[in-house]
Amino acid sequence: MRRELATAVSAALLAVVAPALAQAQDRAPERAPANPYESQTVTWAPCADIPGLECATFRAPQDWRTPGDGRAITVAISRLTPSGQVKGTVFTNPGGPGAPGRTLPLLFADRTRLTGSMEVIGIDVRGTGASTNVTCGGFDFSTITDPRDRSRANTDLLYDAAELQATACQVRSGAFGKVVNTEQTVRDLDLLRHLLGRDKVSWIGYSGGTWLGAYYATYFPKRVDKFVLDSNTDFTSTFQDVFDNFGHGFERRFRVDFLPWVARYDALYHLGTTAEQVRQSYERTRAALNANPVTLPDGTLLDGVLLDFVLVQGQYSKQLFPDTAAVLSELSGGSGTAASVRLPAGPARYPDAATGTLFAITCNDTPFRHDRTTLAREAERLGARYPLIGYHQPLAPCATWDRPALELRKPTGRDLPPVLMVQSVRDPATPLEGARAAHRKFANSRLLTVTDEGDHGVYAFGNACVDDVVESFVVDGVVPPVDSTCPGTPLPDPTAPAAQRERPLVGYPL
Repeated sequence: MRRELATAVSAALLAVVAPALAQAQDRAPERAPANPYESQTVTWAPCADIPGLECATFRAPQDWRTPGDGRAITVAISRLTPSGQVKGTVFTNPGGPGAPGRTLPLLFADRTRLTGSMEVIGIDVRGTGASTNVTCGGFDFSTITDPRDRSRANTDLLYDAAELQATACQVRSGAFGKVVNTEQTVRDLDLLRHLLGRDKVSWIGYSGGTWLGAYYATYFPKRVDKFVLDSNTDFTSTFQDVFDNFGHGFERRFRVDFLPWVARYDALYHLGTTAEQVRQSYERTRAALNANPVTLPDGTLLDGVLLDFVLVQGQYSKQLFPDTAAVLSELSGGSGTAASVRLPAGPARYPDAATGTLFAITCNDTPFRHDRTTLAREAERLGARYPLIGYHQPLAPCATWDRPALELRKPTGRDLPPVLMVQSVRDPATPLEGARAAHRKFANSRLLTVTDEGDHGVYAFGNACVDDVVESFVVDGVVPPVDSTCPGTPLPDPTAPAAQRERPLVGYPL
């Protein structure tokens, strides 16, 4: 349940070369000239592993900068066909970055207003799922040791492990790992658009999918129809800044929503009648688990570090609150069931393909400014302020990553039709502050803010107001004239009969 989260050139040379490069980029076509990959046929058939969807694959160059060198990858896709005449095509992405996306169209199966006329496409982006995979060899530095222990020996172990993570990912993924990045992925997406015979496509992307959607729009502005970015990263910044906001976002959700809610149902969970008492129950349980880990049904040892991830994942949706509280209750000696702790699994040929893709994209895409010393300083600063997850540094491997020469085009929103951004005010993984920053810098965007809400992923998860605004935009082309708001939905009553379906998780860890 856990998250399974530079070479300088001289100023004189730059002054001479940069203007010429800029002019060349302005004249450059949106994609390289026609190549053999554009003559493929996408052949759909019922998915063997995803009932209710059709599946297919297509081939793309391993490296779009050298598409003629014969090296190719496979990209796996799915679709939910509309019940009526096809009005348009919607690409979807669940975030991560690196989360497999072929199952995501099932989320929209009961959104008849959308699926009545829109073809919904799910995509396992390069690196993950049933597409050509990257891997880190199964190594996971995040659970090597407790990052709250700031002793010299422990921090050496932590950052040695982060360095080993970078090495493992890059050695095991080889040349392909260097081209698992957003620039290459958006070119895969535009090839798919071409193969499907669409002049333009729409987009529904959650979390890390807002980053990917914003960059697709930046690279291919003439191909943009109706783009919805739900639970927004600050896609105008760097992945380092995005992940550094984890601590703040999760701590706010934890303290404002989750802890008071658990306290309200103390008769059920026996963790305390105030938010602070519940938090202290967590701290005591965390310390006890570090001393004596609990064995889960699948044999995993649940210690205090894994408990952090259990609680972190539980903040993504209010519908996860009851199970999360029940786990904490059981582990603390109250009532509940530790059997409800579930560790994520996926269909990737390499079990850690999603993790490998996350590291490849986040470490390849944008520069990382920290080294071991400044990483340690940041962990101590953020951990002291946001103890739930502030000490954890998911992108620490980027500090020693051998980053390829890559300069992504900056998302500005210029020359784009209106883009709809959806954002809850207490989103834990992609905080409101980052969404607002992206909105300010992304021209012609409209921000739909969901008040008194902390869920990560809002459209198609039961908010009728949000669903109406999004579907009016995507299906009917109704552009909100200005920024607007929708109210959030109530927190669940764990004493009432369970009536809601299990909520798919989007965006983990982003």
